Amino acid sequence: MNAIPSEKPEATEESTDLSANNLSAVTEVEAGIRDFVRNDIAYLRRPGQTSTTATTASDPSSDSDATVKNVNSLIQRVAGTSLGEIENLISELESLRDLLHAEGQRVQREIAGYAHLSQAAMKSTRIIAENLAQWKSASEDIRKP
Repeated sequence: MNAIPSEKPEATEESTDLSANNLSAVTEVEAGIRDFVRNDIAYLRRPGQTSTTATTASDPSSDSDATVKNVNSLIQRVAGTSLGEIENLISELESLRDLLHAEGQRVQREIAGYAHLSQAAMKSTRIIAENLAQWKSASEDIRKP
């Protein structure tokens, strides 16, 4: 049985602070991942730039120059593939984070609905018990002559 409250539960200051803390923690982790990826890729770009300056200064043979170009292109392909996989992983993790956030909100709404339903059931039970007590006392008064 699904019970949906007519009103949304009010957000408390504590839950707002908790959400802000979670959001700042997530942002901090994402920034750390981006910095790591940038630093990881930066060292791959540097050797290619320095190797071209070194090859012009030392005048290597055409075979070694072709080998260097092949190695550089191989490194760029591997780095590009890895970077693409990392970006796909980051996007998947972001979508999972959004899904978990939405599911968390849904669960909170469901819990609030069940709490509201439980309170309504308790009030109804209390009213019924009070009415039965009144009827019982009225019934006993009628029986006593």
